[in-house]
Amino acid sequence: MKPFVSGPVTVAVPATSANLGPGFDCLGLALGLHDTLTGEVVGSGLDVEIEGEGADRLPRDERHLVVRAMGAAFDAMGVKPAGLRLRCRNAIPQSRGLGSSSAAIVGGLALARALLVDGAAILPDTELLRLANALEGHPDNVAPALFGGFVIAGQDDEDVWADQARISPQVSAVAFVPPDGLSTEAARGLLPAEVQHRAAAANTGRAALLVAALDHAPQRLLRATEDFLHQQYREPAMPDSLALVRALRADGYAAVVSGAGPTVLVLTVGAAAGLVERCPAGWASYRLEVDHAGVRTLAP
Repeated sequence: MKPFVSGPVTVAVPATSANLGPGFDCLGLALGLHDTLTGEVVGSGLDVEIEGEGADRLPRDERHLVVRAMGAAFDAMGVKPAGLRLRCRNAIPQSRGLGSSSAAIVGGLALARALLVDGAAILPDTELLRLANALEGHPDNVAPALFGGFVIAGQDDEDVWADQARISPQVSAVAFVPPDGLSTEAARGLLPAEVQHRAAAANTGRAALLVAALDHAPQRLLRATEDFLHQQYREPAMPDSLALVRALRADGYAAVVSGAGPTVLVLTVGAAAGLVERCPAGWASYRLEVDHAGVRTLAP
């Protein structure tokens, strides 16, 4: 029988922004806003506490996404704890396009792994990525949550890959978060089944340029974040977000819809004076650095 560690374990997992304009389903960025999860194997039962985002609506039983992710990791490692105590301190806005579900999945997988002696050897990061992708459905959010930084990710049937790309230390972000959320399923339901070859070619060029812009050519960020595949089709579900994107871009800011929306993310270099003042009334703004660590276990 593989032993569990004694006492509680805590992990921190970052928010993420996927797509980044033209990088639909393949580019993701980890951001310095974290959910913190503390787990402990106990004698029996399931005890879940939630603070912060989602505390008023998230389930506190086996339906909780962190609990489901932990169960998938325990199954993969061939163990089953007698009981579990879980504390979730959530700072990532939910259903806003900042990777809250990916954080729950990656955080739950990493927490379960950390609760088992030699868990990292039994369940390496490559397997953690595969499990996270199976739970989430696409890797561009779970990969940066796992590895940190700027990540290029994809999948081909069962083959899932993720590689970190270099990102300038000067790059940071500002997120404008509206008061109402939007489900990823609803946002994806607005996308057309086909797009024109011209749009696909333009999008490919912008995505490639974005990799260079984030690394060493920040003067290209505005052009590199142009999107031709998804944002315009999602406008009926988030008209205020697209209006803000257009207004910011007209003034030279590299603004995009974060993930499936409705948060608006602006990639910045330097202070970006006056940008936070552009936050609409009733929205929240976050000045965020890039998180380069990904999910990590915190010292007791």
